[in-house]
Amino acid sequence: MHKIVILLLCFGIIVSGLKKKTVNVAVFLDDDEHYEDTVIAIASVVRRINLYSSVQYLLYPHIFKVQKNEILKTGQTACSLLEKGIAAIFGPESIEINDFIQSLSSSLQIPQFQTFWNPKLASLPISDQPIQIFNLHPSPKALSKALATLVRENDWKSYTILYEDDNGLLRLQESLKQLKPDDPAVAFKALGPRENLRSVLKEVQSSGVAHFILDCEAERIMDILRLAKELKLLSEFHSYILTNLDAHTINWSEVKNIKSNITAMRLLNPDNTNMKNAALVWNQNMKYSFLETVKDPVILKEIQNLRRMKHFKDIKTINIQTKTALMHDALNIFISTFSKLDAVYPVAFKALSCESNETSTYGQHFSDILTQINKENPLLLEPLTGPITEFDSMGYRKNYKLQIVEWVGDRFRISGTWDPALPEKINLTITPAERDEEIMKKIQKRNFRIVSRLGDPYLMEVADTNGRGLYGNDRFEGYTMDLMKEICKPENLNCTFTFELVPDGNYGSYDPKTKQWNGIIKELLEYKADLGICDLTITYERRKAVDFTSPFMTLGISILYAKAVKEPPDLLTFSHPLSFEVWIYIATSYLIISLIMFLTARLNPNDWENPHPCNSSPMELENIWNLKNCCWLTLGSFMTQGCDLLPKGICTRMVVAMWWFFALIITACYTANMTAFLTSSRMGVTITSAEDLATQNKIKYGCLKDGATSSFFKDSNFSTYHRMWVQMDSADPSVFEMNNKEGVKRVLNSKRKYAFIMESSNIEYEMERNCELIQVGSNLDSKGYGIAMPFNAPYRKSINAAILKMQEMGVLHTLKTRWWKEKKWRWSMYQRQTVRRRGRHRNGSGQRGRRLLGSRSWCRTFSTYRDIRIPMECKKSRRRPKVDAQRSSCQRIQVRHRYLG
Repeated sequence: MHKIVILLLCFGIIVSGLKKKTVNVAVFLDDDEHYEDTVIAIASVVRRINLYSSVQYLLYPHIFKVQKNEILKTGQTACSLLEKGIAAIFGPESIEINDFIQSLSSSLQIPQFQTFWNPKLASLPISDQPIQIFNLHPSPKALSKALATLVRENDWKSYTILYEDDNGLLRLQESLKQLKPDDPAVAFKALGPRENLRSVLKEVQSSGVAHFILDCEAERIMDILRLAKELKLLSEFHSYILTNLDAHTINWSEVKNIKSNITAMRLLNPDNTNMKNAALVWNQNMKYSFLETVKDPVILKEIQNLRRMKHFKDIKTINIQTKTALMHDALNIFISTFSKLDAVYPVAFKALSCESNETSTYGQHFSDILTQINKENPLLLEPLTGPITEFDSMGYRKNYKLQIVEWVGDRFRISGTWDPALPEKINLTITPAERDEEIMKKIQKRNFRIVSRLGDPYLMEVADTNGRGLYGNDRFEGYTMDLMKEICKPENLNCTFTFELVPDGNYGSYDPKTKQWNGIIKELLEYKADLGICDLTITYERRKAVDFTSPFMTLGISILYAKAVKEPPDLLTFSHPLSFEVWIYIATSYLIISLIMFLTARLNPNDWENPHPCNSSPMELENIWNLKNCCWLTLGSFMTQGCDLLPKGICTRMVVAMWWFFALIITACYTANMTAFLTSSRMGVTITSAEDLATQNKIKYGCLKDGATSSFFKDSNFSTYHRMWVQMDSADPSVFEMNNKEGVKRVLNSKRKYAFIMESSNIEYEMERNCELIQVGSNLDSKGYGIAMPFNAPYRKSINAAILKMQEMGVLHTLKTRWWKEKKWRWSMYQRQTVRRRGRHRNGSGQRGRRLLGSRSWCRTFSTYRDIRIPMECKKSRRRPKVDAQRSSCQRIQVRHRYLG
């Protein structure tokens, strides 16, 4: 029936011009849903051309509907038409059938016009004869370059290609060529049949890739996007590039409000005046009103049957397929060229055969005339796909422009154009400033979902003193809360936010066994949150999984250790240089040597003296070396004080000399040990750097488990840090802690037997609140805390700008000072209200109380309103913490801290 309709259309067109010479052409069209529109387009062109008075020919198209697998039947039809003398062949659209028609056209020198993507045209052997095959569709190489340029302009580093068949890979070959060796690998996924789409998209979802190039027929695009929406692959973090030039013609109502960036290319501009005029003429022709002038009763009967059988809807420019417009332009360029050819070289059509080697007489001249069509030699009708003035040596059309369109809200808008004359550049129609303005408008309307974890002073829970329950952001306070308040101020992003805690309480680490992330990184990868804010360190591994803003705080890894505690003086401190056994030995030696000296002096006659010097012949001699004097002599010698009494006998003196030598050695040893003991007792920190920790085994050291610090030591190639990791990993009991609070507590309770390695910012915070802690050495590295977000987040640039602005204005420094120095302890909501309430009694507005909270130091605020910090049980008993005025301010704070708990 369709064939009858086409013949009626064509017959009605040519009846009114029987005096003109007929030019027969063959048109092969695929049997699809766009067949009727293409037929109407052909009829419209034929009618308009045949009405030209300057054209002495009537274009008579023989249109055939073919199936993709009817290769033999189509070939037989083409051979039969050649015997009738056809002037040109249009189509077929199927690549498989086209191989035969293309070969036939080349051998017989009959012009063939193609309107589809044909990579095989470039593989034809180079011949001395002029080309007879002309393809109006963008060439595969040019289309591939356009896609490659679009990928590069979007700055895609990693993406997944979803393709329908192997031809899709040919369209993407230029995109693959521009990949560098160090770029992430590009994944390929074949779509397969319709029932396998869900499993393919689930694999893509698990990979975590956010950029996709979709190469498939236009009819399958919506099925794929529908499933992608169900699998949450159409969020604002995902981007798609559609390679099909007819992507804009499908019905997008099902994904009308999607947030993904969907970009496509098209050859047609539905808003073009030529397109609108063509659609208007086509709609008129669809009503077949121009055939009513034909008075043949048989044709009028067929027209009435056709009208009763089917009702046609008006054709809209947005629904016109590329192949339909190209067929319109192909007929236009053929008859325009043929009319010019006949004026120079009169054409005589003759019957040809597929079995003979005879060629047409006008093929070579036709090719020469076609290459001369330009602006000075225009076409009869305005082309729908832009100017057609030049073909290359392989028959591909050279001059055209592709529009880059993107889906915005409920329509496609033009964002740029691509010209094959400048293949490395896309001419943007939307400036970066306009795009930034659009993003800012979207940000101002949104509420950011923020995932974080508890950790002083970044995020802390507020005590519910009233018992009424706290909800939303009222549950938390801290540095990150104030940071987001500054970012979301009207002068910055002018938006809102909601904080939620990460379920597992982890920052985010990668498990190579399960190949999964945990903590905050996992929440972002699963798009359960928009931002991740806490003391989250920007690391190489995390940067490969999620995106980060510029650092809002710069820091490094350092060592937290306890100060040396000065022991109270001991009464027997003097005895510490020598052990108790040595003191026993010395005492025993003292007694023994005293007895030996006593016996020696008694036995030695030289030590017996005359008690009366005036009496030369005394009756008795006396010996002064009694036991008392011997002990005194040995004691004085041992104490290096000497003695007035000295022995006279040689043996006694030898005993005394031996004791003096012993006492000299013991005294020297005691003095040396005493010096070393006093020096060591005054020594504070026994470690000064990471090298000191690595070269000793008395002080244990550890860090946060599964954090950026542990990853730093684990992945480090520096020998010292690697040795430290081995010691930490093999320590028993474990030296790792689940959070920083536990690590600080362990340092305080270990009596200088444990050091905790953590970020320097956290060390500063803990040192401000506990004077018993110190930082050992300098930072081991340099890093920063950043705000994490999924890749391709449209608000990253705006948040970066806000952070940079806050840094230049000193806001970040003010926030750190507030939470590190001014707010030594957290104040409950009740305490804040009490301070403000007391301030109102002074000026009626509460500004006094706010100044006390904001500008005064904690000690000063405490001194003014110290009763606010006193627990209720202390108030009842009228007890107050005793503070010594002579102590340092740090010690006074410690006393209050211990009292207040």
